[in-house]
Parts: sequence; structure tokens; C-alpha cells
Amino acid sequence: MDRKEGPALGPTSPLLNLNGIPTPFRDGAKGDGFCQEPQGSWQPLQDDGLYAVEAECVELHNDLAAKIFGDINRYHTLLHKAPPFLDQAGLNSEAAMGRDDFEAALVKLASFPDLNRLLYLYDSRVLVSAIQECTKEVSQLTGEFYRIFNLEPFFAPGIPQEDGTRWSTSPTVTMLFSTLGFLFIRLHSLLDYVAKLAREVERMPTNFSSYPKLASSNFLFGGRKRLKLNNAPGTLFEACDEVAEIELVRNLLIHDGLLDDMPKAYEVIENGQAIERFVLMPDRKNGQFERFRNRHRFYGREDRINLRLMTLVRNFQTRQVATLAAVRTLF
Repeated sequence: MDRKEGPALGPTSPLLNLNGIPTPFRDGAKGDGFCQEPQGSWQPLQDDGLYAVEAECVELHNDLAAKIFGDINRYHTLLHKAPPFLDQAGLNSEAAMGRDDFEAALVKLASFPDLNRLLYLYDSRVLVSAIQECTKEVSQLTGEFYRIFNLEPFFAPGIPQEDGTRWSTSPTVTMLFSTLGFLFIRLHSLLDYVAKLAREVERMPTNFSSYPKLASSNFLFGGRKRLKLNNAPGTLFEACDEVAEIELVRNLLIHDGLLDDMPKAYEVIENGQAIERFVLMPDRKNGQFERFRNRHRFYGREDRINLRLMTLVRNFQTRQVATLAAVRTLF
């Protein structure tokens, strides 16, 4: 089957902007924004840290092998002899093997050199792979949020709008908020993943006479005070605005409801045309939503999340790179 070509970037191709009003590529970028890359996803015009995270993760895969085997060359010597299912069964969909078959295969391979080291290495590498894939999700979810925000009509069929600030609720707006909410949830997932990785590196086994259980199995970001890296400057383990907001929003979405009782997207209309779009976040004070008795969704500050979301994601990724680099110093 021939590979389908992706969209070609041309003078009239849209650039997505933080204010929700797209502009043609020929007009040039005005600060943060997104353009569509050949595979169809929307990529930021300014670096969002995705490739720096990937580079740290590649090194971490090697660091784990060198630490567990004592020498990376020792691992490479075994690699071409190891059955492929060792790094697939129970970990990804490429291995069509059930649990019982896997256990039986391990019994037959009991004499294979460093079997338990290999198993533990592949298990611990899953922690790194989760960070890599989730970081990709965060990057693509951010682009998808701005795609909907810039290109999709908030209400269909379109009707003439009077000048002023108007709000809409619709399936498009629901999807916009769903994308934003899932983005915060996946950012919080990364907090758990990096905490697990740090815990595992701090408590790596030295005895491989049996198949070790991951020390980080039940460890989450909330237990970071027990990490050696807790409060490390510049990392996600240091108290910072990015982590505080991500924890706050994630907990609201998971435990208490939505960011708005009825998700609404706003448009500023001038001469019949939208000149700005925005989405509001509830007011916060001292790291908490402002509250009066049962009410904790006040919007007096008109916090336009669309104007600062890219900065939030970029600052988070900068801290994640620093966190992964700090984890590497533990080896």
C-alpha cells in the first residue's frame, strides 16, 4: 500500500495562535503558535522540550543496562542470544503469549545466563518508555487543543453574531474541554512516572538469584518526600507553580467535577468577526481554588488558560528534563 502524503505547508496554510484566531503562514509567526507537520499533527513553533526529554530517556535506557549488568558490553553480548519474548511478553502487544505460557517458558530458560537481570532490565525500562510515550501525548494533546480552539466553529450551524463577548457550548466545546482536561491528567501521570523511576533507581536490587519485583510498584508522586531527590532545585520534585496547578486541576477533574459546570468557550466579536477566543480557568489563591463554602469555581480574574498553556507545558518539560538528568546522577 502506498504511503499517503501528509499536508504540504504553503503560504495559505494556517498557523494556530494562542488567541484562537489562525493566521496564514505567509504572514509569519507572532510569538507562540503551531503549524501542521507532514504526518498531520500540530507542532509548536517554539521548542516544547519533547526532544530534550527523549534524549535523556535514551541515555537512561543505557544507564539502566550498564548498572544492572555492571557493564553495557556484557548486556550487548547477551542481547543477540536472548529470546525476543523476554522483552515483550506481559509488557506489549507484540507478544501473543499468555501468563501461563510465559511462566512455563521461564522455567525452561532457567539456566539462561543472567535471565533475571534481563527480565528486571526490561521491566525497569518500561518506566522510561512510559515517560517517553506520555511526553509525546502531552505534546500532541497541546497541539490538538489549539487545533480545535483555532479551526473548529464553536457552534454549528453558524449564525450572525452581534458585537461583544459571546459564549458557546456545543459538542466542539465539550471536546475542547475534554482535550484540556486530559492534558492535565497526562501531565500528572508524568509526575507519577518520574517519581517511580527515581524510586526504582534509588532502590535497585543487587541480588538477581530470583526475579526481582520493582521497588516502585506502589510508589506515586505523593510519596516524593521519601526520595533522595526531593526538593532538588529545578526539578519536578521542587515546590513550583507548575506542579501545584497540575495537581490542583487534576484532583478537581478526577474527584470533584469539571472546570466549569457547563463548559463554555468565549469569542470577542467585532464587526461581525471573531477577533479573540478564550477559555477561562477558575480563580486560584495560594495554590488552591478560591472557595466560599461549597463554591470553588470563581472567574473574577478572567484567567485565559489558552494564553499561558504553552508556557505551562514548556516550563513543565524543562523541569522534567532536569529531573531525568538528576535521576541519572543516582547511577
